[in-house]
Amino acid sequence: MDILLLLALAMAPGGAIGLYIYLKDKHEREPISLLIRSFFFGVLSVFVTLLISNGIGLFITIDEQSVSEQAVHAFIIVALVEEFSKFIFVRGLLYNNSHFNEPFDGIVYAVMVSMGFATFENILYVYQGGVGTAITRMFTAVPAHAAFAVLMGFYLGKAKFEHKKSYYALHALGAATILHGAYDYFLFISFVPGIVLGALISLLIGIWLSKKAIKIHQQASPFIKNDDLFVNPDFINERSKQES
Repeated sequence: MDILLLLALAMAPGGAIGLYIYLKDKHEREPISLLIRSFFFGVLSVFVTLLISNGIGLFITIDEQSVSEQAVHAFIIVALVEEFSKFIFVRGLLYNNSHFNEPFDGIVYAVMVSMGFATFENILYVYQGGVGTAITRMFTAVPAHAAFAVLMGFYLGKAKFEHKKSYYALHALGAATILHGAYDYFLFISFVPGIVLGALISLLIGIWLSKKAIKIHQQASPFIKNDDLFVNPDFINERSKQES
């Protein structure tokens, strides 16, 4: 298989999802340069993940046939580490940027970082597994990473713009980790007959929650014009309290 075709297949889902989220940012879109930078933060987060995971691997070994140990593997060693690696870039570098000026921006930046992570990871997997792996991950792993990111970004948006609700940042990391862990756990214990369906169900739940989160933050934008179909007065009143 031509290496350029494999590369295109590996990069396509992350690019498509990134464009989808960009277009969903209807009221005040983010600078392209900052989105590209966010994507590369996601690439860097892969190396943070590898550093932490390799450190953990020196002290913890997992029995691949143990249902309980695979839970630790899925929720802690994989999900928490990966989501934390992405979280530190969104919360630490993008959260205080002046362009992060409405709740939906939390979703935008979290997804862009996550797509950088997922795309780089996808390239590695597709290079090893070929076109079959590319097609499979196009409809599973990459959309799953996007769903984890939307939940993270949703709560980061709430943390920044809801008065005295900064603890939502912990919810951001927790929600992404729980959904990610559930998805991976069912894959890791696929030796149990039929259990792999749990991963598909987790993915579908994640997509459903993501759609709801996107809609909520679209409607919470302070940049909605008066002639738009929906204006959220509660959010605007809350912003006024913070500015006064």
